[in-house]
Amino acid sequence: MLMQGFGTFLWLLNLAILFIAVIAFVIALMSREDAFRAADKQTKPFWLVLLGVTVAVNVFVPMLFLQIIGLVASIVFMVDVRPALQRVSGGGGKGRWGRRRGGSSSDGPYGPYNGGR
Repeated sequence: MLMQGFGTFLWLLNLAILFIAVIAFVIALMSREDAFRAADKQTKPFWLVLLGVTVAVNVFVPMLFLQIIGLVASIVFMVDVRPALQRVSGGGGKGRWGRRRGGSSSDGPYGPYNGGR
C-alpha cells in the first residue's frame, strides 16, 4: 500500500513538472523574437529548443534526474526570462488585484495620495 501511494505521488509530480514545462514552452513560442534580444536574454530558438527538449524528456523518457534538470530550466524561464519579456513587450497595465504596476510608493488603493493638497 505504501508503494502504491508513492507511485501515485511520483505520477502527480511528473504531471506537475510536465505542466510547468508545457506552459513555459507555449509562452516562449508566443513571445516575439525581438523581445528576447531587447531583454538581453538568450535567443528565442535557444529557449524553444531547451523547453521543447524538456517537454520531450518528460513525455518520452520519464527519468527523474532529467526531469529535474528540465524543471530548473522551466523555472528559470518563468522567473527570469518571462518577466523581462513582459517589461520589454509592454506587458504592463494592471497587475494582480487591479493595481497598476510600477506606480509610485505614495499610491493608495484608489489612486495617488497627495496629502490633502
